[in-house]
Amino acid sequence: MLILADHKKSTCMNRIKFFLLLGSLMGSSLYAQRNTENLIIFTLDGMRWEEVFGGADSAIINNPKYCRDKDELNNRFGSNDPAVRRAKLFPFLWGTVAQQGQLYGNRTIGNNVNNANRYWFSYPGYNEIFTGYPDTLVNSNDKIRNKNTNVLEFLNHQKALQGKIAVFSTWDAFPYILNKWRSGLYVNSDVDTLQFPGKEFQLLNEIQFLTPKPTGVRPDILTYMAGKQYLKAYKPKVLYIAFDETDDYAHSGMYDQYLGTAHAEDGMIGDLWNMIQSMPEYKDKTTLIVTCDHGRGNAIKDQWTDHGEKVLDAGQIWIAVMGPDTRATGEVKTPGLLYQEQIAATLAKLLGYEFVAEHPVARPIMQMYSK
Repeated sequence: MLILADHKKSTCMNRIKFFLLLGSLMGSSLYAQRNTENLIIFTLDGMRWEEVFGGADSAIINNPKYCRDKDELNNRFGSNDPAVRRAKLFPFLWGTVAQQGQLYGNRTIGNNVNNANRYWFSYPGYNEIFTGYPDTLVNSNDKIRNKNTNVLEFLNHQKALQGKIAVFSTWDAFPYILNKWRSGLYVNSDVDTLQFPGKEFQLLNEIQFLTPKPTGVRPDILTYMAGKQYLKAYKPKVLYIAFDETDDYAHSGMYDQYLGTAHAEDGMIGDLWNMIQSMPEYKDKTTLIVTCDHGRGNAIKDQWTDHGEKVLDAGQIWIAVMGPDTRATGEVKTPGLLYQEQIAATLAKLLGYEFVAEHPVARPIMQMYSK
């Protein structure tokens, strides 16, 4: 049985290597056709489309079970106009991306984005984002090394991108989701030591090990600062920063902290985007994608704290994109349906590659990369 198991493992690894090699050969001829030379990806864990497109929900704000100071929240994020509310909550998304890029997922006007996986929680969602394959066997949040090839791994095998991809995440499951042992990706999660020279990294190490952890893992701001400092020092071609606190505070029923975190993360995304506009390696050569792993409840208002198969709205998500190959159409108002599984091939396509793997891969979203 051991010999058989080893044979199966060897066969699987050979198949993965074959498809990575095939993708490298297919992609090499496409690379020069894109203006995008870099990708920056952000995910806001469990961030509802309802707030992205409608701003703060007054029904939740005014429920004392979920907010400590409704007047303060209404002053910060409230308005009778949803367009004003959403701009207050996400000033970068609605002040910059909406002017220069595209936003998908406003279901009130029939523009839908869904999970293709049926589980509607984190590991299956992130697997779907990065593998393009809503594998039914990926059905828990357990720290299991993902058997599916992800698009970052695929890109890491392209000659022009090898060793130039980095991931910074708050949740410590990401080394498993992206299978850093097989993929060779640099994945820094939770309080992994930042083993880089320089006083900035040393200071970040000290802070992240000494700071309190209200959600059990390092705060999102430290994940962001680590990723930002890495970009400044090492200039990766692909940088992925995965936030987590929006989901944690929602599960805790803390709508004030959920909104405050979402607003802060929008500010961090804007901060990084503004910084790279002064860097010749990135300015006018970088595409930004922002999305989430799953939605949350809304039809039953108290279910905003939760997600999963039993929560009606939890498979509803959103996507924002901006870059030199993306038309500036703003909020997409035409009826339609996109799926999370399409993101992986889109990421590869933006860099000029065809993502192929040993498993099925959903088609890319053409309107995101055809200017």
